[in-house]
Parts: sequence; C-alpha cells; structure tokens
Amino acid sequence: MLSRTERDVIVVGGGPAGSVTAALLAMKGRDVLLLDREVFPRYRIGESLMPATYWTFQRLGILEKMHSGPFVKKESVRFFAPSGRGALPFYFDEVEQGESAVTWQVDRAPFDQMLLDHAAGKGVEVRTGINVTGLLMEGERVVGVQTTGGDGAKRPLQARVLVDASGQNGLVARRLGLRVMDSRLRHISYFTRFRGGARDSGRDAGATLILRTKHGESWFWSIPLPDDLMSIGVVGHIDYLLKGRSKVAREVFAEERALCPPLEERLQGAVQEGPVQVLRDFSYISSRIAGDGWVLAGDAFGFLDPIYSSGVFLALKSAEYAADSIHDALAADDLSGARLGRHGEEFVAGVEALRRLVYAFYDPDFSFARFLRRYPQARVDLVNLLVGNVYRRDCSGIIELLDDWSPLQDYRPLSLSTSAT
Repeated sequence: MLSRTERDVIVVGGGPAGSVTAALLAMKGRDVLLLDREVFPRYRIGESLMPATYWTFQRLGILEKMHSGPFVKKESVRFFAPSGRGALPFYFDEVEQGESAVTWQVDRAPFDQMLLDHAAGKGVEVRTGINVTGLLMEGERVVGVQTTGGDGAKRPLQARVLVDASGQNGLVARRLGLRVMDSRLRHISYFTRFRGGARDSGRDAGATLILRTKHGESWFWSIPLPDDLMSIGVVGHIDYLLKGRSKVAREVFAEERALCPPLEERLQGAVQEGPVQVLRDFSYISSRIAGDGWVLAGDAFGFLDPIYSSGVFLALKSAEYAADSIHDALAADDLSGARLGRHGEEFVAGVEALRRLVYAFYDPDFSFARFLRRYPQARVDLVNLLVGNVYRRDCSGIIELLDDWSPLQDYRPLSLSTSAT
C-alpha cells in the first residue's frame, strides 16, 4: 500500500495534531496517509486538557468516546503561592455552560491511540514503525518524504501536501531553519508519576494544581490520572535547575519536592512509578507555518510553556486550521505557502494571548490574587484564557491589563514571516 505514487496528503506524526489533521481531511474525502516512526500505544507527557478542546472533539464526533473513556473529569485549576497557601479554584463554568465547562485529565497513551484509531476509522491509511528520514523537493516545493521501513527498505513517498506533525522533532522546521527559541522561557522540567497520594474531594477531585516552591524559583504541576496515578513535574529556569546541581534527575526532583510542603503532604504514602524524566528548552515557535507544499501543525510548529496545559489544545486547534486550509488549497489547486498557511496569523494571535499570560506568571511580583484585587473586572477574561477561549472570545482587554501590571522590556509579539501568509 505504501507504493502508491501520490497521495493528496501525507501526515508525518500520529500524535493529536497529526491524527486530527488526518481525520478531518479524510472526513472531507481526501486521500490521506499518516506515518509515525513509533508503534502505538506509547507514552507521552502532557495529560491535562483545556476545556476549549471540547469543540474539536465535537467536530470530530468523539465526545461520546471521551465521556466513556478512562479519563478523569477536570472542572477547575488551582494555584498555590510560595507560602503554601492555595487560592480558590478557578471553575470553568464561570464562563462556560453545560458539557463544555468540563474537560479531562488523560493518560496520553490511550488518548493518542483513540485519536489515531478514529483517524483510521475515517479512512486514513495509518502506518506506524515508519521512519521519515528526509524531504523530497522540487526546487523550493516539498513533494513528499523519504522513508525507511521496519525492513530497512528505503521508499520515497509523494504527496500534493505534506503535514509536518512530528512534534518537537520538527522535520521541516529543523531542515529549513525555522525554529526560534523563546529566550524568556528557557526552562527545564523534571517529571514522573506516583501511585496513591491525596486528592481533593467532590468537583475538585480532578483539578490541576499548580504549586510554587518556597522561594518561587520553580513550580510543580499535580495532575490526577486514572487508576490512582498522579503526574507530577517541576519546572524552572535552566540556570536555576541545572547550574551547580546534581546530574541525576531524581536527585534534583527530590530537592525541589522538599521545597514544596503542600505537595509533600499530598504525596505522603504515594509510590513513585517510573523514572524521573527530563525536558529542556521546550518553548519555541517557527517563523513560518506553511510553505509551498507543506504545513506545520502542533508541536512541529511551536510549543508554549506548560504552565496552563495549553499543549494539546493548541495542537488540536492548529490541526483544525491546517485541515481547512489544506482542503481549500487542494480544491483551488493552489498549493503555495500563502494559500496553505492562510490561517497562520489567526492561529498565532491565540498563541500570543496565552503566551502573554505565561510571561505574567513568571513575573516575581505577579499573583492571580493580587492581579484580580487591582483589576476585578478582569476575572471573566482571565478564566476565558484558562479555558482556552482565545479563538472564541475577545481577550484583548486582559492583555492590556497584563501589560499595565508587568511591562516587558524589548517585548516582541509573535509574528510570521510574510512568506508564510
């Protein structure tokens, strides 16, 4: 089946961005091949969803699967100060009504498998264990990929459009030198899982907790998962968590955990499962979102700091935008970067709104409580940002207030090069 000469679309990467882009294009009648070098299910970090993912799930027709799946319902997020004091939760039903006010904490292995299976069920040809080793080019246009299968055989595969959803590997962005690191967010994360530990009760049982350490130099996430598991990770600046510290990840994790009494209390009696893993320099964006014959989606385009759990949401939204632009470009027989990337500025505007809230969190003088005492009128807009309503609501008002609270020196809003739009 891999010998077919040309497909409408080849998608590289079977994570949320790739699976959703592929599924939506197949639902529009397009001939789509999806390739991934790994065999599913496989482990991924990034378990907490934003409520705004609801609308993508609705469009895909998988809400019933989400409701019946092995996922924990999430209705809020709660922040803890360095003192250990927890603020009142931000409940999503302050701005959303009904089902869309509730989202999920997901184990990514079954979640990603569900999305991949859904794409296959919509007619996408899925092939795993296929390593994409390079791009096929005709001048400046991408016309396919070079692959190596499990048998070691090299096969060129052609397509009218290539979607790079290869995650942080960034097949196209790295090849074309498009990736731009965020110098303000040079962070590193140490993370693992625990079985057991205390959870809040009632509607707060599925809440994401964000807990600052005593000195405020780092923060932990605590995400409740099915089967009594908890995802626990610490994030801090590379200079703080790396310089003069142990080279052993579990030792750094343990040192930071000791600086977070509310987390220590919750993990009493819990048993660590699996090693402490590390990710570094994970905030970046690409200078272009599309070019002649190619489109970037999900983490292959960019990734924002994990403080607000926006990763999967932005991956899904970028997939929706990409699928619509590609379908229209194929219909018009115009596969230029301008046509394929026509959604770029609109998508990036949403990323920019969330990025500005990320920057505020890392301001040593910022706290949500103090911010809302000064600007009580901003609460609705703030909850809309935490929900992910950056494409459904106008959040410009709170961005102006954040700029007033915490002016940034040499701040440049995100933008794409003119060749991408």
